[in-house]
Amino acid sequence: MMKQIIIMGLVSLLAISAEAQLKPGALTPEISLPDSRDSLFNLSSLQGKVVLVDFWASWCVPCRASNPGVVRLYNKYKAQGFEVVGVSIDSKKAAWLSAIKKDKITYKQVNDPKGWYSKTAESYFVDEIPATFLLDKEGKLVAVNLEGRELERKVKDLLKR
Repeated sequence: MMKQIIIMGLVSLLAISAEAQLKPGALTPEISLPDSRDSLFNLSSLQGKVVLVDFWASWCVPCRASNPGVVRLYNKYKAQGFEVVGVSIDSKKAAWLSAIKKDKITYKQVNDPKGWYSKTAESYFVDEIPATFLLDKEGKLVAVNLEGRELERKVKDLLKR
């Protein structure tokens, strides 16, 4: 019993210290995954731009419903330095690529086929999708799971800085 309590305490301590990394103002973990053309993509390559990291999957109905809004936002602000990185946790590459095409997604897409066991999703503490992380030009976390007008206002504000 005592051993179990100690282990649970250590797990909780690790979770707390790791979550502290994802508080607003903190640098976000690197993402290094293959894109839709099997080229390795690194999130750090977008430093100097405002970035929305969007965790999703082709089978996720709420994700697919939110894609048109993200596409519109990207198209509206990409010329001003706004980027979106879709991080798919699809295990079936064909389904992922089909969803990209159907949803007319033109922003960067990467895939971690390990699904809920994705190390990338774990490093961002993603426990449900869609999950979004808005980063400033330095790669620091600004906000999590903003939507609609609130997201657009924040993107516009960050682009002006």
